[in-house]
Amino acid sequence: MEETVKSNNLISNKRTEKKSKKDYREKYFINDVEKITGIKAFTLRIWEQRYNIITPKRTETNIRYYDDKDIKYLINVSMLNANGIKISKIAVMTHQEVQDNVLLFSQNNLTHQHQTNALSIAMFDFDEQEFNKILSMCVLNFGMEKTIIEIIFPYLQHIGILWLGGSIHLAHEHFVTNIIKQRLYVAVDQLPVFYKPGAKHYLLFLPSGETHDLSLLFASFILKSRGQKVTFLGSSTPLDDLNKVHKLVSPDVLFCSITNANNNFPVDVYINMLSRNWPDSQILITGGQVVKRRDLTLAANCAVIENPEAFFRFVDAN
Repeated sequence: MEETVKSNNLISNKRTEKKSKKDYREKYFINDVEKITGIKAFTLRIWEQRYNIITPKRTETNIRYYDDKDIKYLINVSMLNANGIKISKIAVMTHQEVQDNVLLFSQNNLTHQHQTNALSIAMFDFDEQEFNKILSMCVLNFGMEKTIIEIIFPYLQHIGILWLGGSIHLAHEHFVTNIIKQRLYVAVDQLPVFYKPGAKHYLLFLPSGETHDLSLLFASFILKSRGQKVTFLGSSTPLDDLNKVHKLVSPDVLFCSITNANNNFPVDVYINMLSRNWPDSQILITGGQVVKRRDLTLAANCAVIENPEAFFRFVDAN
């Protein structure tokens, strides 16, 4: 239930090319293609040489690159090839025939990989209508909970890796996350209001400086769908405000996500502060800054939530 941890592999020889803003948006180098489409660079070169599947463009310094149209085409090629169509047959299809065949496969095959590929194509087109259409189809067939866990979270992790590695741009990441957040807000709003006997009261928040609230929104959806009480504070909540709200609502459980490093406020110090301030509340922490840590010493009322399944187990057991 986490945004991806930042990659250190941000610099490559492709970045030595001097590009205007317009050029940067249009150029994808072969390493980018491999990350986005899943087609190995070696395989793509063979396909180009043997089957003329695509003709890469060249920079002034003779470095091969691909544009947005090429990327979308290669995602479709990858999808058809993964479904057993030989590359020799794909190579003789027109781009429209490739797209039509992919659409046919997508309508009759609801595998997660098909849906994530379709979401990627809609992302590159910044096609909000198509992106929402794919999400709606997934929710219809799998339900919101399963769609988020098995399709959206892995997809967002993949998008995060691509963005941190420079293969896609911040606008792509914002486009995707904003649509998904809108869908979650609507899904939460449409849930019937009910509280099961013995329902716990959860206070959901992000610490100051934290803005990635998708995991928080999903937690809200899960809790409300299971008849739990929820107070949602959202992103970047100051400790003073958290303290005031805590006094007013007396929550049984505090839930927060920490994904950004804060050198002025170490994670263990922050968690221990929460524990000392509210020793009678259970404190659940998730996020990239805690999930992979093995050196954290937590108080008895604190627990790290490593994945959605762990969160479900906690909610169902309490």
